[in-house]
Amino acid sequence: MKKTLKVSFLKNCLYAFILVMIVHYTLYVENSKAQDLPKHMTDAEKEIYKNYVPPFSGTDDLNPPVSPVRTMAEWEEFQAIMITWTSYQQILAQMVDFAQDECQVIIVCSDSNSVKTQLTGYGVPLVNLRFIIAPFNSVWSRDYGPWSIYTNQVDSLRLVDWIYNRPRPLDDVIPGIIANYLNLPLHQMTQAPNNLTATGGNFMCDGNGTAFSSKLILNENPGKTEAEIDTMMKKYMGIKRYVFMDELPYDGIHHIDMHMKLLDEETIMVGQYPLGVSDGPAIEANLQYVLNNYLTCYGKPYKVVRIPMPPSAGGQYPPSSSYFTYTNSLIVNKTVLVPIYGFALDTTALRIYRDAMPGYRVVGINCNASIPASGAIHCITKEIGIGDPVFISHSGIRNTSNTTTPYQVKAYIKTKSGVSNAKLYWTTDTASGFQNVSMVAAADTFTASIPAQPLNSKVYYYISASSTSGRTVKKPITAPSGNYRFDVTTATGITETGITPVKFELMQNYPNPFNPSTKIGYSLKSDSYITLKVFDALGREVAVLVNGYRKAGVYNETFDASAMAQGVYFYRLSAGDFTDVKKGVLVK
Repeated sequence: MKKTLKVSFLKNCLYAFILVMIVHYTLYVENSKAQDLPKHMTDAEKEIYKNYVPPFSGTDDLNPPVSPVRTMAEWEEFQAIMITWTSYQQILAQMVDFAQDECQVIIVCSDSNSVKTQLTGYGVPLVNLRFIIAPFNSVWSRDYGPWSIYTNQVDSLRLVDWIYNRPRPLDDVIPGIIANYLNLPLHQMTQAPNNLTATGGNFMCDGNGTAFSSKLILNENPGKTEAEIDTMMKKYMGIKRYVFMDELPYDGIHHIDMHMKLLDEETIMVGQYPLGVSDGPAIEANLQYVLNNYLTCYGKPYKVVRIPMPPSAGGQYPPSSSYFTYTNSLIVNKTVLVPIYGFALDTTALRIYRDAMPGYRVVGINCNASIPASGAIHCITKEIGIGDPVFISHSGIRNTSNTTTPYQVKAYIKTKSGVSNAKLYWTTDTASGFQNVSMVAAADTFTASIPAQPLNSKVYYYISASSTSGRTVKKPITAPSGNYRFDVTTATGITETGITPVKFELMQNYPNPFNPSTKIGYSLKSDSYITLKVFDALGREVAVLVNGYRKAGVYNETFDASAMAQGVYFYRLSAGDFTDVKKGVLVK
């Protein structure tokens, strides 16, 4: 197998060289230029792409796995991350420094000794590193690196490769090199009828069969229907529900990791611009589309964490500036690496991450050097799953008014060798420690209960499971410092987020125009008595959506206008001294 892959690799290199010579394009032979390739295609690459034929080895499996598969989520355990040592070396060095505390760092490079010398010069210890000597075109390993999948949920780690949506043949064969190095099977979605052109920055999944992308993936595969793409992704990656969102006006690469991130199975982090600015309206429309049409894999509304999209140092937003973003982060086991830029908003962004992801070590890394090329931390890393996972899938208990019956905690837990034990840990006072109770198994579903608590209690809990092979994993992975939590309270209206917004805000309704109903979103920076009322064009009150106390958070209310006449309606939010009015249009 290894010998075959090496021969294949040499053939691919030869193919790439011939291609370059034919088109008289020095991008792939002059390292100084290759190192500076942006995430988007250069003008020269656009010309090449018109007649580009991707490299193909013919040695790896073109068929989907025989058994059903599951694509891992980013918050699951990694055995390694991979990077390519070329552009933005100071950023790469900082990432290596923190990531090697959590897992191996596989560095694709042209000279390992040179890389070691550079890392040492940056003060980075060389303690958990592996080097692969191979040619490459660019630093953007997120986009061309392999995806980790497991057969039968947890049984066998495998890798999947797409056709890279750039004419960069050396990058495009990196998944085969990684698979060979790790001695893992590689399934290639590279030949008809199962050929898929895609890019890693435009794909996120929840580890439970739901995935998100912009419609870029539809546009770059014009010969395939949406149903055909869905079928391929189900066969090769276990995606049962694929959510496509509209491309944004000013995000030139249309990669969703530039403005959103899944923090866990139930929480979406979304970049937020000032009202009406740049891609703000389009991002909000996509968010409302998701919230209005999809529930989590557990059948609950998604929680939403909003994080600012910062302007440039001169106060400008795209398209008048680079696409500065805080969502382009990497979760690597118990550490989160977040792009920062030396802006005042950096502190706010890091606080939002720490509040949203308790127990994680949240580290800011300055990405001013890379962001003009349309990428930051997530764009230049790719994760490799662990070989023997303990998979725990659990829907967190949300706020409740129940003070009489126990709170059942249920989790799907599976390992290759079997679950030797599973426990629930809970407390109402983390300073006093956690009590534990054994979970009872019924097939792969484990349950236990937390005793009922009095009103105004705060309950904290987590799950721990061990495999017969001797591995123990907690859910959340950062437990006990990170944990699930819920309040026993009479104010149980579901907010989108557990994060306190930084301001009061009334959002544009979605959809708009609408028929017969629409969603009206708003955020409260503090607990408030509020009213949300709807008026017709003559100023007459036609509906009261909210008239009462709400805790700080982000909310969505439904305005049902089934019995009302077509026309313009105004809705007004009042919260203390804050008042704002917006309009929506009912079309019948």
